[in-house]
Amino acid sequence: MTRIAPPEDLSGRQKAAVLCLVLGSEAAAKVTQRLSADEVEALSFEIARLDRVGHEAVEAIVGEWLAEFMAAESLAEGGMDAAREILEKALGPRKAQQVLDRVQSQLADTAGLHRLRNADPQQLGTMLRGEHPQTTTLILAHLDAPQTAAVLKELDPAVGSEVVYRMARMERVAPDLLQLIERSIADETDLAVSQGMTTSGGPAAVASVLNLVPGTLEKQLLEGVAERDPALCVEIKNLMFVFEDIGTLDARSLQRLLRDVNLKALALSLKAASAELKTKVTGSMSQRAVAALNEEMEMLGPVRMRDVEAAQSSIVAQVRELEEAGELVVNGADDDVVI
Repeated sequence: MTRIAPPEDLSGRQKAAVLCLVLGSEAAAKVTQRLSADEVEALSFEIARLDRVGHEAVEAIVGEWLAEFMAAESLAEGGMDAAREILEKALGPRKAQQVLDRVQSQLADTAGLHRLRNADPQQLGTMLRGEHPQTTTLILAHLDAPQTAAVLKELDPAVGSEVVYRMARMERVAPDLLQLIERSIADETDLAVSQGMTTSGGPAAVASVLNLVPGTLEKQLLEGVAERDPALCVEIKNLMFVFEDIGTLDARSLQRLLRDVNLKALALSLKAASAELKTKVTGSMSQRAVAALNEEMEMLGPVRMRDVEAAQSSIVAQVRELEEAGELVVNGADDDVVI
């Protein structure tokens, strides 16, 4: 059991545990229904660790929770000044600013396109066909990768490549702008939605999406990005297939790759590779080639990590070149069937 510390020394999870004890089992159960399984487990662990909670600690924790709750409502309805006034009266200026920053961050993460979460991709794609590419980009960048990939299948590839390019270059967007777009779209149609939204753009987000689209569409979208920004296209491609993904190649594709890979580059690359990948690579080589590879790795001795990463990048580039030439197959979308 854990003796409760002063409120200012407690973590957010510990404060939540105290609050659940104060609320009672029925009210606490309603709260935990909105949490993920991992969050419920972590919260239950903290509750189980708690011992006696002092009266002053309980008052402080409940007071802080009420202040944050009122601040969130005031921030949404009355703006920053109203929320700040409530918090400063309850907690003082320094603590008020800390709480206000946290509340703003939470609102920013959940504001905006919440009605479009997991909307039917075909319906959403139809709705977006008449929208400006920037509007479409803002919407798709704030949905999860599988949904975004499904919507891209519904769009014209020329529009899709423009959207992917803009998405790769975008940064965080003001919540007010997202809310404006949401209200505009909500007036046009009624969407069936559930949960699970992200708020990320950038090359990594685009790579996650393109990993889920069919190979033919992926190629069209990337070609469109390459026309606008070749370097950005290369960055996305590198994020889509990393060196460790070589282990997902089928035996024939791996053997085709190894025919072209420089022995020294391969030896360098495998210096930081997983044991599983090393086994898969050597299992696709002849005994003579494996002996030569082992000898090369021993001769290298200690190497700089940047040299290893450069060698891995060169091999990833070879994978991409061979894929584009149709000489090997990279595992892609579910419907990217090899026949």
